[in-house]
Amino acid sequence: MRKYFITGLLVLVPLAITAWVLSLIISTLDQSLMFVPAAWQPRQFIGMDVPGIGAVLTLAIVFITGLLTNNLVGKYIVRVGERLLKRVPVVSSLYGSVKQVSDTLFSSSGNAFRQAVLIPYPHADSYTIAFLTGVPGGDVTNHLVGDFVSVYVPTTPNPTSGFFLMMERSRVKELDMTVDAALKYIVSMGVVAPSHVPLGAANPAAVK
Repeated sequence: MRKYFITGLLVLVPLAITAWVLSLIISTLDQSLMFVPAAWQPRQFIGMDVPGIGAVLTLAIVFITGLLTNNLVGKYIVRVGERLLKRVPVVSSLYGSVKQVSDTLFSSSGNAFRQAVLIPYPHADSYTIAFLTGVPGGDVTNHLVGDFVSVYVPTTPNPTSGFFLMMERSRVKELDMTVDAALKYIVSMGVVAPSHVPLGAANPAAVK
């Protein structure tokens, strides 16, 4: 019975977690329906709420926004809007910080999270996987002697939280591992070990 119970858990737990995550994402995206007038809500037409309609609406808004701003007129409107936001005292600093981070993370020309590395952490006798994010900048460079790089150390099993460290480049070892494989390794707490595949073969674009 113990064998059958564990086998059942191995089948149902991943399905349950997947369903829970998808439900959380869809319910969050469905919040966009709050901005739709009550007369246009789905319940007015079919008499009930339909899960996922808000998610589709959110994705459509994101796509249309990208489509409209990917031309000269759209880029001009965005620049004008950003200038107006920068004149608002509190909003300017908040928007500027978020904009800088999002541009770094999501820009196709950025270098954030493009390389998985191995670093000694939290002490010299243990190691963890981190992601190379760049090099220190600003006044920080005036207080660091040597060649340093910036790395992000994600926590397990939630990689969206973690620690930002600046370490000597000589202590950071680049891994022959894709970022996706490294994230799976971290989230699974080391259970899903990546196979040893040359980075160039696994992700040809990474070496270009």
